Amino acid sequence: MPVGDESVGSLVLADTASSAQSFVSVFVGVYVLLIFAYIITSWIPGGASPTVERIRQFLYDVCEPYLRIFRRVLPSIGPLDLSPIVAIFALYVLGRVVNAVIGEVL
Repeated sequence: MPVGDESVGSLVLADTASSAQSFVSVFVGVYVLLIFAYIITSWIPGGASPTVERIRQFLYDVCEPYLRIFRRVLPSIGPLDLSPIVAIFALYVLGRVVNAVIGEVL
């Protein structure tokens, strides 16, 4: 294999790894925002409007399966639900680990 082809191959791999790391970072950021929106909409009383109810249902469908993992593990502390805090922290840690693994591919 000529030297130029090897250089181009590593450049493509670096660009792919960088794109994958960007995707993971954006995914984590968007999911954290969705969790925050889910928390905020949980404070709005039910029956506010059909639009709010549709948004609330969407956020429930997207966030609740992930949050449920942490609700099963964490003990209940009165009326406080700490699962979103732990879930967001775990998501950030997982995102950093995945980005580090992707970076090690190079």
